Amino acid sequence: MNRILFEPEEIHDGAVTFDGVRAAHVVEVLHGSAGQVLKTGVLGGKIGTSEIMAVRARGDAENPWEVSVRCAHDAESPRPWVDLVLAPPRPRALKRLLPQLAGMGVGKIVLVGAEKVEKAFWGAQLLKPEIHRPLLVDGLMQAGTSFVPEIRCERNFRRYAESRLVDEFAGCDKVVGHPSGGRRAADGTRRTARGLVVAIGPEGGWTDGELALLESKGFRRRSLGRRILKTDTAAIALLAQLMETYDAEGRGAED
Repeated sequence: MNRILFEPEEIHDGAVTFDGVRAAHVVEVLHGSAGQVLKTGVLGGKIGTSEIMAVRARGDAENPWEVSVRCAHDAESPRPWVDLVLAPPRPRALKRLLPQLAGMGVGKIVLVGAEKVEKAFWGAQLLKPEIHRPLLVDGLMQAGTSFVPEIRCERNFRRYAESRLVDEFAGCDKVVGHPSGGRRAADGTRRTARGLVVAIGPEGGWTDGELALLESKGFRRRSLGRRILKTDTAAIALLAQLMETYDAEGRGAED
């Protein structure tokens, strides 16, 4: 954790008392004590620092520490710079991927039912906010930012692409990752004031029909080379290259 994050409702009169894994990290990793200053922030809001007021042992082997801090959150957090249309991999792989997407600055994740997405995926427990939100928050605390990505499911990819996709990302640059054809990810990407949306296919790749549909909606192919990568690997690699072009505020980087 490079920044301890709090839910807005945890803060009362500028102070927070917390336990669990965050408190354990403060005490056991950061060796926190009264008077020490921590990097902190509010989920969905500002970031800054907090001064430790007290550290108390709880006498509970599973939840041993309680920490009280006084907050001073007055700085803007870096905002998301990219949105993602993602044909999800299996839940285990998506569970690994979500914290990384949050940490890399993804603002919206639209999970779409592409042809090669396993139908059983849509019953996964991971789709419940109470299950995936902690994973996103873990990624934010690693990155030191505070904006929690929005996750939404569109089980019928073709219907979504034909009806709402263009309006939802109007004015954005649109990139679809695919191993064959197109320029390399970092080359020739246009830059606009509205930011970027990236489409990443399933483990078996987009079908020819899905690719044609995306391209008809303004998406341009970008390749990471000839190797066929797993969805979680491809997503991170493609976003990492595109970060060189787009700044952390979601605007096209200046020449």
